[in-house]
Amino acid sequence: MIFKVYFQVDKAEVPIRENTKTIYMEANTVEEVRKKLAHTNYNIEFVQEITGKFLEYEQLGEQYKVENQ
Repeated sequence: MIFKVYFQVDKAEVPIRENTKTIYMEANTVEEVRKKLAHTNYNIEFVQEITGKFLEYEQLGEQYKVENQ
């Protein structure tokens, strides 16, 4: 499954929508995504599974690249 992860680059940073970054990750569960990113300093706001038409749309974007942490 593919997950879209919304995060701030620094855990100490207050979440501000304009500073939110995203990455795409392949994993089986949300928990697995969080474990894969545990070594980073990311302040994870939201992890969303993307499928179907939503996934197809995201794949068309220039920023679409699945990370393997």
